[in-house]
Amino acid sequence: MPVPDQRDPELTHRVLTDWLSQKLPGVKITHLQTPQTSGFSSETLIFDAEHDGMTEALVARVAPHHYQIFPDPRFEEQYRLIQILDDRTDIPVPPIRWYEPDPGPLGAPFFVMGRIDGQVPTDMPPYHQDGWVTLIPPAERAAMWWSTLEILARLHRLDVDELELGFLDQPQWGNAGLDQRLGYYEHYMHWAYPGPKETALKSLAWLKANKPEEPDPPRLLWGDARIGNVIYQAGEPRAVLDWETATLGRPEEDLAWYLFLDRHHCEGIGVPRLDGFPSPEESIERYAELLGRPMRDMAYYEVLSGFKFTVVMSRIGQAMIDFGWIEPDNDFPYNNNCSRLLDQILEGLQ
Repeated sequence: MPVPDQRDPELTHRVLTDWLSQKLPGVKITHLQTPQTSGFSSETLIFDAEHDGMTEALVARVAPHHYQIFPDPRFEEQYRLIQILDDRTDIPVPPIRWYEPDPGPLGAPFFVMGRIDGQVPTDMPPYHQDGWVTLIPPAERAAMWWSTLEILARLHRLDVDELELGFLDQPQWGNAGLDQRLGYYEHYMHWAYPGPKETALKSLAWLKANKPEEPDPPRLLWGDARIGNVIYQAGEPRAVLDWETATLGRPEEDLAWYLFLDRHHCEGIGVPRLDGFPSPEESIERYAELLGRPMRDMAYYEVLSGFKFTVVMSRIGQAMIDFGWIEPDNDFPYNNNCSRLLDQILEGLQ
């Protein structure tokens, strides 16, 4: 959801040029796009850098400094992970160029990446409802879906120890995996919104009472695995984006989120699912083949996905209250498309 952004384009151009000149002497920045609005999680600056007779297409991601959706943005960890994925794996991410921890130049830390051309499925409106995904052939939708699942499986096969990804662990919330996730999101739930949260509390109680074993070593999780975080060209992923919720855990968690967010974007908002997208059952079966083992406890991880997204939506609702877009007693933070879908899922488990 966009929020007002008051960044001065001329000042930003001057500050960014001065900063980049330390990396690329004599650089000239052209076509700088400063957003009229900015997302809650981070701000994106798009620009071209001319130097040494060449032009680079770049993007700067600026850490949250207007409003936080997550209690701890973990911005530097996101940069470190993308750099590792770029340097040491075959996961397609935008190439990392530089990181600036000093908030002085742009008001918050930021990192600069290469810009990748392509299209990203939209969340507003959801891609099953409107936008370019509704206009492409069903075969291209299927290609998007399957090719992204293959990347996800490659991610889940990475060696966490070899890549030294221990910095993603958050032991203050529990052991890596479900203990940690439930501890963190329980904290997040109370931080996000102080009002009623019946569905979130009900789902958290169910998750605690039905928690399965996680016998395998924790794997790297994307955290926000969905086609809306991928840049595509003709059905092929060119870059995987948004690693701010990356963590360690069980692959089923990422797969369930992938399926739940797609379900939310059609059934959750009351529109038909577009032809071409494989069914959840087909997806789970194919993913088991990709990982070489059965997918376990998927019903549990679907509830976990609904709980996590319900918490996120409650924070977005609180933001809408804080920005004066809805009244303080509006029920959106606890009665929205996600919470209603989660209620429906919980009823089916009883």
